[in-house]
Amino acid sequence: MKILVIEDQERLGRFLQQSLSECSYTVSWARNCADASDALAETGYDAIVLDLGLPDGDGLDLLRRWRSSGFKEPVLILSARDGVQDRVKGLDIGADDYLPKPFSLEELLARVRSLVRRQSSVKQVVFEHAGIRLDLLSHTVQMNGRSVDLTSREYALLEIFMQNQGRILPRTLISEKIWSSHYDVDTNLLDVYMSRLRSKLESPGRQLFKTVRGVGYQLV
Repeated sequence: MKILVIEDQERLGRFLQQSLSECSYTVSWARNCADASDALAETGYDAIVLDLGLPDGDGLDLLRRWRSSGFKEPVLILSARDGVQDRVKGLDIGADDYLPKPFSLEELLARVRSLVRRQSSVKQVVFEHAGIRLDLLSHTVQMNGRSVDLTSREYALLEIFMQNQGRILPRTLISEKIWSSHYDVDTNLLDVYMSRLRSKLESPGRQLFKTVRGVGYQLV
């Protein structure tokens, strides 16, 4: 299970990273909004622990942008803002839980376990969008009820989009997930596979994949 901790205080950040790691979580630690956004763009997390008072912005604004962009990772706000209205605002914006500082480590770990359990119980094995049906268990794809024959690379590419419907995915993120360290960013390999995928799933007047110039692609 992967946890992203967003905390600018050095001592507290290291404490959270160590404490969660001792519970067998894989923990990434970001100290500001920019690093947090980069971390979330690179990989998915099973839970996020978010401080609000960050050096380059407010954690609530960061959370609002994430939710409006389609990020669904569960978020636990950890903040010194402990008023009722603060908690209500955080939950209304999109947090899944809110724990004021100072806090009990035992309670924090219990709340993280709860978020992770909830996340695990709702993980999808079948994704559907605009007539496409992708089944992770049977490793099959259908389009309007008809089977679509995809290569392993094409299937992996479609899986990334189906799991991130509506999100703009950077070229580097897509490529690294499919080709890992073997991908050369100077090649047009991704464009070739996108063209093949479009030819099998799109039809005249029916666009499924949008090219975002200078950034990447989006399943619309």
